[in-house]
This record gives sequence, C-alpha cells and structure tokens, in this order.
Amino acid sequence: MNTKIIAVVSATLLLQACATTSNHHEHHGPVADEVVAEQRAALAKNTDGKGFGPQSPRDIDSATGSNTIKFNAAPAYTNMNLCNIHFHKNAEHKGGEFTQYAGNGDGHGYLSGYAYSGKLSESETKQVHSDICPSAHGSLHPGDTIEVHYVHSTAKVNPGPTLGSCLSDSIKNPQLRVEAQVYVLVNDKNALDFNELTKHGIKNGVQQALNIPSNTGDPVNYAGSTTGPGYNEKGSPFQVTWSVRPKVAKVNIESVAQWCKGNVFKEDHAHGVRNLVINPELLSKIQ
Repeated sequence: MNTKIIAVVSATLLLQACATTSNHHEHHGPVADEVVAEQRAALAKNTDGKGFGPQSPRDIDSATGSNTIKFNAAPAYTNMNLCNIHFHKNAEHKGGEFTQYAGNGDGHGYLSGYAYSGKLSESETKQVHSDICPSAHGSLHPGDTIEVHYVHSTAKVNPGPTLGSCLSDSIKNPQLRVEAQVYVLVNDKNALDFNELTKHGIKNGVQQALNIPSNTGDPVNYAGSTTGPGYNEKGSPFQVTWSVRPKVAKVNIESVAQWCKGNVFKEDHAHGVRNLVINPELLSKIQ
C-alpha cells in the first residue's frame, strides 16, 4: 500500500479515537439500563474472536482481566513527548475517589461515567456564570467531575489538537501512554489553576506537561486502549499504556473556563465518556 495512503488511514483511525462523538447531535435524556446493556452486548459480539487487545476505561480497583493480547508497556511519560491534553465530563474510569455513578447519560457518552465521591462545601459548589466550556450538551458547573488525559507518544511530535498530534510522518505506530488525573471543579480561587496543570514545555529534551499532580496517590498502571463513546459498541484497535491516579484534586472552575477559551490543543468543551468496560475478556489483568 502507498505510504501516503497508510499515513492517511492511520491518522484517520487515530482521529476517530479522539474520545468523543460529534458535538452537534441532538441532545437526548437519560437512557434506560437496557440501552447500556445492549451496547455492552454489541461490544462483546463485535469483538468476539477478532483479536482485540484489552480495552479502556475500567475499574482501577479491580485487577480482574482475562484478555490474552500482550504488548510492551510504553516508557515512562517523562521519556515520551506530550502530544495532547483533553478532558471528559465525569470520570471514564471508576475507582479510588471517583466511584459515584453519574448515571447512564444520553447513550452517546454524555452525562454518564463516575463522579467525585467526596464532600464539597456550600461555597465550593456555589453557582458561577453558566457558560463555562459550553457545548451542545450544556456547560460545566461547580461540583462537576472531569477526567483529564495527558497523552504521550514515543514519536517526535509537538503538543497539538486531537490524538492525530501523536503521530508523525516518521512513525505511524508509536507507543502511547495516557497519564490520567480526575479533578473536581470548585468555586475557589485558591484551588489549583487549570492553566498551570496543563502548562507544557521542553524538559530533558522531550515535550512535557510540567505540572501533573504528584500527590494524588500511586498511579494504577494497566494495558488498555483509546476511549470515547465511539467505542461503546466496537473495540478500539489502539494499544495504550495507562496510569490512572486514584485521588481527586480540586481545580478552580474559573481557570478551566479560561483554558477553554484558547489553548494549543483547540479544546473548548468536555468530551463524552465510553461505557465502563466490565467484560473480563476485554480487560487485561492488572499486575
């Protein structure tokens, strides 16, 4: 196959893995449990015997998994290039301090997932202006949970929009690693600044997110895939090494609003989430 065609196909597939569906489909109310059950049944059917590797997201408090596909873990993120930062409304993963089920959502990945299971003060959840990172599915509010994905690549790349930024003309199949951190949005100017949390630059010769929290527990490392609601009924073909921190950090919601108004990643809203993967045959065993 022509190398240019390979490049286009690889980039297209990775762009489809960008953890979101269209931002413009009609909003629907919460779906019944049967809808999620049907999606999980379709995922099992569409991946059965096809050779898909372990999938994400998962319950990080459970080590269960029987998927037999193996791949080498990506290097430490400090030895890789940061290529993208984006976030999801509610946590895609479950575990640690984010175990409160947010509901089934609209069936397309919005208003589903897991929320911060701790307590917030009345002042922390006091309503601010209602147009923070707005999308067709609404805006962010104090008390909301987000899961931030700091995506890294072994390719020689610079941070940029979409997961397509993780590819280069020289390497179309780089190793990928996601450092995941769950935050809860609070109305508190003394909370963490999202602009600082997403600050990036060259460190030790590679592109790095300079301020990923180091005090939110030992990350749970596992072999998985790309995420996003586009994979609710089909398997992701991408192999990703995950590091998911179990503790939640509080971030000033106003700083998130500022970030959404302009950043190198061209992110301006929260992405939807993929259903939690619970089929043991689609999960790796956490060592």
